[in-house]
This record gives sequence, C-alpha cells and structure tokens, in this order.
Amino acid sequence: MIHNPVLRGFEPDPVILRVGDDFYIATSTFEWYPGVRLHHSRDLVNWRSLGGVLDSRRLLDLTGVPDSGGIWAPGLSYADGLFHLVFTVVDTYAEGWKDLPNHVITAPSIEGPWSDPVPLHGRGFDVSLFHDREGTGRSWLVNMRFDWRPERESFAGIELQEYDRTARKLLGLPRTISVGTAAGVAEGPHLHHRNGWYYLVHAEGGTGYEHGAAVARSRDLSGPYEPDPAGPLLTSRHDPTLELQKAGHCSLVETRDGQWYAAHITARPYGERGRCVLGRETALQPVTWTEDGWPRIAGGVPAVTVPAPGLPPAPVPEPPATDHFDAPTLGPDWSTLRRPAGPEWVEPMSGRLRIRGGQSPVGRRTPSLVARRVTARRCSFETELTFAPGSCDHMAGLTAYYNTRNWHYLYVTAEDDGSPVLRALSCEAGKLTAHPPRIPLEPGHPVVLRAELDGPHLQFSYGTGGEGAQAAAGPVLDATVLSDEHADEFHEGQLRVLGFTGAMLGLWVQDLDGSGVHADFAHATYRTIPDAHS
Repeated sequence: MIHNPVLRGFEPDPVILRVGDDFYIATSTFEWYPGVRLHHSRDLVNWRSLGGVLDSRRLLDLTGVPDSGGIWAPGLSYADGLFHLVFTVVDTYAEGWKDLPNHVITAPSIEGPWSDPVPLHGRGFDVSLFHDREGTGRSWLVNMRFDWRPERESFAGIELQEYDRTARKLLGLPRTISVGTAAGVAEGPHLHHRNGWYYLVHAEGGTGYEHGAAVARSRDLSGPYEPDPAGPLLTSRHDPTLELQKAGHCSLVETRDGQWYAAHITARPYGERGRCVLGRETALQPVTWTEDGWPRIAGGVPAVTVPAPGLPPAPVPEPPATDHFDAPTLGPDWSTLRRPAGPEWVEPMSGRLRIRGGQSPVGRRTPSLVARRVTARRCSFETELTFAPGSCDHMAGLTAYYNTRNWHYLYVTAEDDGSPVLRALSCEAGKLTAHPPRIPLEPGHPVVLRAELDGPHLQFSYGTGGEGAQAAAGPVLDATVLSDEHADEFHEGQLRVLGFTGAMLGLWVQDLDGSGVHADFAHATYRTIPDAHS
C-alpha cells in the first residue's frame, strides 16, 4: 500500500516522471537552497531524497528574493537522453506585480551535471515541458499567464508555446489554450497524450482550502480544450473532515504495465480547516480511465492509504536520526536560506558543523541558517552548541522557522559585560517578543539545545555539564505561527506577504557587527514521535 503523504513536510507542487523503471518527483523550494528538490522511487511506495538540483549561484541566485518567492512549481521531463528541468524564479510578487524569469537546464543523468540556465520568458509561472512523442514529435512549454493590468484577471489562462530542444529556445508566438473552469485561478499546467487525446491537467481554486485539480482535453494540441463534464479530478474543498486537505495541483505518470497515478499537493491541518504547520505535502492517488477516455480518482477526493502498483518492493534505508557532519557536504535533508552552502560560511567537519555568522533574522542577502523540514506533528530537534559571543550582536542557536517574519529562536548571546546567556525570542508577523528567563551560561562550555513540537505547541529546553536538554527554556510557544495561513499578509486588501513553504528546524548564527564570529554544532538529531496523525 501507499501511505500518504509520501513526501512529508514542505514538499509542494510535485511533478512526477518515469524514466525506465525509475520514478522521480520534483518539488518547489522557494527561498531555500538547493533549488528544486528531487526524490526517487522504484515502486511508488518507498521514496529517497536526492537533495536539490540548483545548488550554486551558477544555476540559481536567490539573493534578496521575498519570503515564498524564488522557485515556484518546476517542470521535470525527459527527451533525447536528457533530463529537462524548467523553473520560475519569482523575484517579486506583491503590490500587483510579478517578476517571473523562467529558465531551462538539462543533464544526461538525474545527478547531473546540469547545463547553464537558458532564459525563456517572464510572462507567467508554473512552467512545464511537454514532449509530444506520439503526435508532432515536437516540444512545447506550458505555463499560466500572469496579467498585471488592474482591470484584468491576473490569472489569464494557460499558455502554450513551441520549444526547440536543439536550439534551446522558444519558437513562434504563445497561444492561450484554456482559461480554466468556474473555480478560477488556473495554474500548474501539465500536458499528457493518450489514445489520440491531449489532456491538460491544471490546478484551480487557489492554494488554500478551495484548491483542486481539473482536466480538459482536445484532439488538437492547440485546442480548443473541453473541460471534463464530471467536474474536478481531485479536490478536498467540499469535505472539511478529510484528513488530507488542499488537494490539487496534479501531474500524472504511467507505469510500465499501464497503471496510472497522480502526484498532488495536500496538507494536514491542525483541526478542521486549521493552520498547516507541515506546509503543503506530496501524495499519490491511483488514476483509472473511463470508457470514453476521462481520468478518474476514486470519489474525486484524496485517500490516505491507496493500492500500490504491481512493482517489486524497493525499500530504501531510513536516514539516521543524528547527523554528525562527517561528510564533506551537507546531506540531502538539509537546506540553506537564500544562499548556497559554501566554505565561506558553512563547513562540515568531522564531528561538527561550523557556521559563520550572517545577517539578522530579516536579512535577505547573507543569512546563516541551515535547516531541515518538519515532517510530523510531534517531533524533536536537538543539537550541542559551542559558541563564544562577544556582544549582543552575536547570536547562535536553534530555531523553529517559517520565514523572516515568523519564527521562534533559542539562542546564546552575550550580556553587556560579555558574559554568555541563553535566551528565547519569537517573531510573529514581524513583532518581536523576548521570553523570560535569561539563563546564565559558563563561558567556553557547550550547551545542549532542544526544540520539541507537539502539534500546535513548541517547547524549548536546554542542558549543560554533559547533560541532555532537561530544563525548559521559556514558556510553551505557539507553533501554528509557523504556517502558511499565519504567514499570509494583506494590507487594505493588497497582498504583502505570501505563505507557501512550511515549518523548518534549523541551526542559525548572526554576526551583526561583522566581527567574523562562528559557532560549532557538534551534531543535529531529528526524531519523529509517532501519534495518530503522524
């Protein structure tokens, strides 16, 4: 059986691809490096993270991108013996405007090496490539069209334009092939060809609780496309009691023996239509076809447990709970904020991770944050920190993080007399709150820091003198501020901040006066704590 979500925590906008006996899913990463996370499976049940593709400034520059900007909804495909990855880098999205440069890169292997990015266009986002093997033999770029004009609908439909794989450039003029359904907000398009029909699968209804996926088809690639008269392929919008909410944004894949599956977004709120601390996750549903050629998901709703395809089991090893940073590079579960991991600021050593201090928590150029996704309602994250702060401008510790405006932080800093102290600080919608008590520390001694999430509650704790984290450090905090719903901000009806990611747990260091301070983390241990919702 397949147990959903198959990719837990912040893993949205999945595009699924089969090459031979291998299945791949690529997901959005927004302001986090490496850009575009990849996952591999041979049975659709067991998935292994391969880390991210866009791991250097040659491939991706996220300097200064807004919260939940950066990489939106990539497209992964295969043709001519090459993997093709198309992606949008969202530089701005608020105040009625969007700057949306799109690029394509290729590689002979999923592990790379990946070619230099080639610019495509900036008219819209959620790009994907369709290689029409059964029809024209040509390739086409599809995306949603964004219209900035105040008197127009900003989601202006699904656009198609030919792409020359050899020259790596767009040909001709774009054509709008669909404006979606009455649910509105047509985006996330993928094209499929089956039995002489072209199928356009796209997201609709926005990314919240009205989210869904729709299908339209045409005998001609350029349309017109007829929407499925049966309604959405998948949605949770009509049933708030479903465990998997916000279902939509599908892409389809066919196994070697003709079984079809849809990879889609979902979310697991805390309470009915509550906040989704785990962000938008990835799930799989079996797809059948009607006699007259329409795809169907059972009931049109997402199921937690579904039949797996008839493939040989391919289990993957469970990653170790503790990372001792013995490898020369960070492992695939780690991400870094707005700048790639490099020796100028982050350095794994045998038995420790050295992080050089970066910008303040609101800095968007050179923050020093190494983090991993929260994947379960109940989990813990622990590290041992050695740090010698010289002033209040030096901070290092453990954070539960959503974006620059929403986070909780347990950190070591220095008092005015230079003595080290442990403090807890929260930021909710940009407002800072310092939590008592101020905990004195012994200079030069390591301290164990721990965060434990229990659904909507977060508790920091600490330990010294070789002990584990046993003493509470501050009050129980509200973990639901680390959610898409809390992060969304509007001012007088105008969008200011989007929430598209999910909660992260990480190691954070600030050097606000440029002294060159660093912190050493002896290990990082992440454990999930099973419960009925995990």
